[in-house]
Amino acid sequence: MFDNYLIRADSLRNEVVDGTVVGFKMAVRIANYRGVFLSLHTGYFLEVDGVTYPREAQSFEINGKPPRTFEEIKSAVWEHWDFDDEAILHVACPGGLAPGEHTVRFQQCVIAAYGYLPTDKVWVETPPELGTGAGSDKTPNVVSYVLTLDEKQDV
Repeated sequence: MFDNYLIRADSLRNEVVDGTVVGFKMAVRIANYRGVFLSLHTGYFLEVDGVTYPREAQSFEINGKPPRTFEEIKSAVWEHWDFDDEAILHVACPGGLAPGEHTVRFQQCVIAAYGYLPTDKVWVETPPELGTGAGSDKTPNVVSYVLTLDEKQDV
């Protein structure tokens, strides 16, 4: 339902640390209209220009806290990501992305926030493979975006 609004279209940027481009980042939103507790958020299927970036290359920034890995977020059982709050998805990619247009394939993976499924315990301990639709709650499909990286603006 909210698939077309999960990434802010003008937010793709390279990430520079101490003068070195260490990756890229983008502003993202939650697909669940109620928001979710962070521990239910297990990462993203993310492919940019045919290159897949696994969960281990991703970190997540929300609620004024520094970027955290999804392994760290797994224990954030009382911290909430509200529907209208933007977060920043950071992706490790030495050298970053070239300026210009990029094709991004994207799926947000959030374990269902209510009800019980037999897979819930397993998915918390070992999140399902990203991009399969398993554990993706309100975003069962991989969605494609065309985003432009413009180095002149901040996220």
